[in-house]
Amino acid sequence: MISWRRMSGRLTAGVAGVGLAGGLALGGAGAAQAAVPNYWGFALVQNASGPVTAGHWAESVVSPTPTATPIAPGREVVRFPNIGFTKTGVVHVTAVIDEFAWCQTQGWRPLGGAELVTVQCYVKGGTPQFVPFTVTFAESSGTLPGGLKYAYLYHTPAGTVTSFNSAGLANTVTTLSTGVWQVGLHGPGPSTPSGGVQVTAVNKTNPAICDVGSTTQTSSEQVIEVRCYSKLGVPMTTGWTLSYQRGRAITGALPKFFGYTVYNKLACPLVPAPPAVNFNSAGATNSIACALPSPVNWLVKLPMIGVQPDTVLVTALAPIAMVCNLNTVWATSAGDVIVRDVVCYQVSGAFATAKWFLSYDTKS
Repeated sequence: MISWRRMSGRLTAGVAGVGLAGGLALGGAGAAQAAVPNYWGFALVQNASGPVTAGHWAESVVSPTPTATPIAPGREVVRFPNIGFTKTGVVHVTAVIDEFAWCQTQGWRPLGGAELVTVQCYVKGGTPQFVPFTVTFAESSGTLPGGLKYAYLYHTPAGTVTSFNSAGLANTVTTLSTGVWQVGLHGPGPSTPSGGVQVTAVNKTNPAICDVGSTTQTSSEQVIEVRCYSKLGVPMTTGWTLSYQRGRAITGALPKFFGYTVYNKLACPLVPAPPAVNFNSAGATNSIACALPSPVNWLVKLPMIGVQPDTVLVTALAPIAMVCNLNTVWATSAGDVIVRDVVCYQVSGAFATAKWFLSYDTKS
């Protein structure tokens, strides 16, 4: 049985477009629709049954506490009570455990005003088993001025199901090979690296791992490569979600306190550059250190933005199969966010030095 350490001992060191198959452009939001976002929610699930963790959940509207219900080994239905009104949006999940494990989503749907998100988690070998995780749901429509600031996609083997672009322009998906897709998010933006990305596998029947393979950009488009794999690291055709943020939270909202960063250079300590990939809403500078005893444990500090309720998501940035998760629950200390630690693994379960994206979001 996998064990995991609680945070107390660890702080010591729409527009929704319905598209066809790959390559088809999907229209952005209509300006007459609601502002970005419509609905969002996030939660930390530490227990297999019952209310989610206090201080680490929020919905975009006043709501009772979300709950988790186990329905199969490693499979949880997270019920966000008051944000389920459309069959669109995207979901992201991150495992929170000090051993090799990952989580994906099997799907999400509205029911009677609630949003039901099904999360499936696995441990080494692709064995289904409950592990703690963070989960975020977001759904948006409308447009934002100032170029591309927020976009998301839900893509399946049959084509793209949901697509949103805050610039009101197209998102495109092109299949490059088995398990490899090129995503184009159109809209004015910096021609140098900027923003943050999260990717999550979507599969109802099989273990799947999805990562960001690479990112490039021009002044009119963000180009993101998505790579997905089986539990053995073999390229795999599966569903996935992708979200892009630039000066916005990963939910599309604009709270007072949030940030994102990327471990984009295999060095420690690191202040990620350029500044546009290392955003802090308080104007402070996020930093990354290697946490002892292992150089593959990374301690992330996001100053001046730590306030509950809050959440963290992590996604690997790698050309081969990698799993990145959180060793334990992050903390807020004197207004700072301390994430101890981000950890990455090969599919064998061995520690790995890898690049990754991290997003920190709050309700406030």
